Amino acid sequence: MIDFVLSNMVNSGITNVGIIVQHKYRSLMDHLGSGKEWDLDRKRDGLFFLPPGQRYQQGIYRWDLRHFYTHLDYIQYSRQKYVLVSGSNMICNIDYRDAFKFHQAMNADITILYKDMENTDENLSQCQIIETAEDGRIIDLEIKPDKIKSSKISMEMCIMEKSLLVELIHRCHFRGECDLVRDGFIKNLNRLRIYGFPHQGYLAPIDSIQSYHKHSMDLLRPEVWQKLFFDKGLIITKVKDGAPTKYSDGSRVHNALIANDCIIEGIVENSIIFRGVEIGRGARIKDSIIMQKCKIEEGAWVENVIADKGVTVTKGKHLKGEEHYPLVITKKTVI
Repeated sequence: MIDFVLSNMVNSGITNVGIIVQHKYRSLMDHLGSGKEWDLDRKRDGLFFLPPGQRYQQGIYRWDLRHFYTHLDYIQYSRQKYVLVSGSNMICNIDYRDAFKFHQAMNADITILYKDMENTDENLSQCQIIETAEDGRIIDLEIKPDKIKSSKISMEMCIMEKSLLVELIHRCHFRGECDLVRDGFIKNLNRLRIYGFPHQGYLAPIDSIQSYHKHSMDLLRPEVWQKLFFDKGLIITKVKDGAPTKYSDGSRVHNALIANDCIIEGIVENSIIFRGVEIGRGARIKDSIIMQKCKIEEGAWVENVIADKGVTVTKGKHLKGEEHYPLVITKKTVI
């Protein structure tokens, strides 16, 4: 998921990227490495990992200002005047330069990117809901409200001057406050000029297993993956070389995304298959996500399943989740 926001930043001309990490981030570091694929292995600026401070390893959340305070030196010593703060769970293809031009044109203190989800069936209960005036100024911002008053959701991306971010970090820290959105934005709606920039492209908010499965299945529609992967720029990922996928005479594939280095001997329908997956003769995969190095043995049936890396489903086993409640199999499980 981080490939999307990182690619959007690089495609928008951003060359200094700091990634705040929490716990169990070894695989993230392995994936990103020095940032070479994103052209971030630089002598000046580049890619930086910002681990949690010792005091705050437990109970710290995404917009916790203790993250920012721990790495205040990185923010202050950066050469850039402006900062873009973003989560990684809002999947989109966007050119941030459009939002930055809007930010300057409106003489805004803070610009929050948002998407109007009015004509979608998206569950907005876990989102940040915003209301805007006619000129785009944000007049209300709620976090996971009980009653949804607006269809505009924050994309959890914002632009501001670095000096303002540092000021908010200090103000909140010395008052014992720790939430950037609640204490930094909501409490300052009247004091600061906070505007909303509307994103017109595709957006997939990933905040649960159900939404991950739903939006992954959306990628099987050509109009969706074309928008997501090619609209404003290419989405970059870590290169892994492998042999082409082998399809046996008895295999059958319909409406699927299949990576390289796989062996397909069974039936695959409406599914996403990662690298190095083996699907045995007579096995059937339907409406599922099978991650890399999994093995679905002969005669096994898998439907509405998310299988993490290295899972083995042995001969003849039948696994079935529900469309809105997929069955999740954890990493390296043997069933």
